[in-house]
Amino acid sequence: MQQGQFIKKLPVAEVIDLKTIISVEEQQVSSLTLVQRPDLAMTLLSLDQGTSIGGHSSPGDAMVQILSGQSEITIGDEKYTVRAGETIVMPANVPHALYATEAFQMLLVVVKPNS
Repeated sequence: MQQGQFIKKLPVAEVIDLKTIISVEEQQVSSLTLVQRPDLAMTLLSLDQGTSIGGHSSPGDAMVQILSGQSEITIGDEKYTVRAGETIVMPANVPHALYATEAFQMLLVVVKPNS
């Protein structure tokens, strides 16, 4: 598999379904980092039903694109149901959490301020 220079672990010049790159593992949160730079991170994640990523915040805006399944995402004091094909942006420095109401896969893109 030929990889790109900047986006790792994905084939280049090939149509892919990101859901096939990371699988849902029983009672696990799994991740695969595609890009990790001081100002940008791209990560594929999967969460089995009932698992979660607890409350935390980030110095950058975090965009979640749900690839399959469904998640309850809390941003500040508000809860949002985000389904396959939908996207939500969690603003910088605001606490957020994710809970798998169904097993789901997602692409996370975090854009941080330049150092």
